[in-house]
Amino acid sequence: MTSSRRSILESTPRLVAIGCLLLLVATAALAIFQRHALIAELEEESSVLHRLVSQRADQHDAHMTALSAIAVAADGARHDLFLDVSATISRFYPRIDEVQLVPLEPPGETVGTEALAPATADLVRSAARASDGRIALMPHPGKPHRYIMVKRSPNSDAARYGLMLGIDAEKLLGEGGPFWARPGVTLGLSLPDGHALVGYRGAPQTIRFSKAIGSASQPLLLETGMRIGLADLFPPVKTGSALLAVCLIYLAALAILRQRARTRRAMEQARLSALDSRLAHASRVNALGEMASGLAHELTQPLTAILAQAQAGQRMLGRGDMATLAPVLGDTVTQARRASAILERFRNWSRPQKAPTSAFDLRNALRNVEALLGPQAATHGMRLTFDLPAHAALVIADPVEMEQVVFNLVRNAIDATAGKGSAAVVAVTLQQTENKVVLDIADNGPGISRELRPRLFTPFTTTRTGGTGLGLALSQRLVERSGGEIALVEGGPGATFRVVLPCNESLAEAAQ
Repeated sequence: MTSSRRSILESTPRLVAIGCLLLLVATAALAIFQRHALIAELEEESSVLHRLVSQRADQHDAHMTALSAIAVAADGARHDLFLDVSATISRFYPRIDEVQLVPLEPPGETVGTEALAPATADLVRSAARASDGRIALMPHPGKPHRYIMVKRSPNSDAARYGLMLGIDAEKLLGEGGPFWARPGVTLGLSLPDGHALVGYRGAPQTIRFSKAIGSASQPLLLETGMRIGLADLFPPVKTGSALLAVCLIYLAALAILRQRARTRRAMEQARLSALDSRLAHASRVNALGEMASGLAHELTQPLTAILAQAQAGQRMLGRGDMATLAPVLGDTVTQARRASAILERFRNWSRPQKAPTSAFDLRNALRNVEALLGPQAATHGMRLTFDLPAHAALVIADPVEMEQVVFNLVRNAIDATAGKGSAAVVAVTLQQTENKVVLDIADNGPGISRELRPRLFTPFTTTRTGGTGLGLALSQRLVERSGGEIALVEGGPGATFRVVLPCNESLAEAAQ
């Protein structure tokens, strides 16, 4: 997991902000979805109502045709059948609340379901006389929300009557279904000339359906609208369920990411612990080897002198008091030989053996050291930087030994600058040329005194309290065993140690 993602998971305010943002996005998505759903429902219900109103309007044409035929058949003699059929139509079709048969030539008697005002009768006669065979539509002069249909009877130039049906527009729409009874949903129905029969109730609507009904004789304009408020966009139950689902999903995803982060951290910690143990073990083994070499070098000459003196004493005592001195000298010889043998065996056992080497990327060793010593540098408040090339720096050496060399040099630099606090800087720079890899470890500490420089890589040479004096000697031995060089760079503030290793290409060419 990247450091940025880990920081996000470990920042509570940021997690809360992300959660709030997700809730806002979910709320906006819910509002958009609800709006589209309401518009789709309005369009669907409007289409259903449009078909229903069109079918009802077509029934009016059929009723007028039947009534006209009855009126013509009676030929002015009796209108009982006409009135009976008219009453039946009004009873089964409540929206047709008025039927009138008006003679075109007065003083003929008007026949209808109710008394007809003279002005209305004149309007019917005028419309029938002007008819070209099509049904005339006009608003009812005496009743609101109604329109009248006028047809000449018979439908020819020899017409004798004007047949009128009065239609209640509200009842024509009122049986559309429960959807149209909802608050905020409105209907409008108007004549082709724009006269409103049923108008919008409430504020003007922004969402509308507008279409003429499918009747050739009554092309009334049907309009529908819906007022969408916050309660419509955010229904409580649906909104609460959606937000709860988003919260649960977010918390579940967060828990999974945190678990993965913990797992990755545990794996990384285990890797670093194993690396630390491996380096510590290698350091102890190599330190023991150097210590054995140093001890053997320091003790070989005294032990040899003791052995020679003891042997000479034995020869001299051969000519003297052997009973007194011979056993003592014999024990001295025996112990001296035993000490020499023990030291030799210890030196052979602890001497680092030639390890099989292979090509590896030196940058990996530097990254491991950075992971191990970075916390220590942060504890001292110093700045530890690693400048690595973008491409692989391949060398043929033992990875653990090279890690130990870099570890020793960087740790020495940290110890040398520990007293400077935030002003301390340890810089590790890796560069590669055509045939070698150059590694510089520089610090801005007090540097190396001139008196100490000639024996800097000698075992047991140290200026640090409690130090063994084997770190640089061991590092030199490991670097030289890999075919490289290590040296103190003269000049500059502090101390700079440079490690030069042959790169993989040059070693391959030398082997050919």
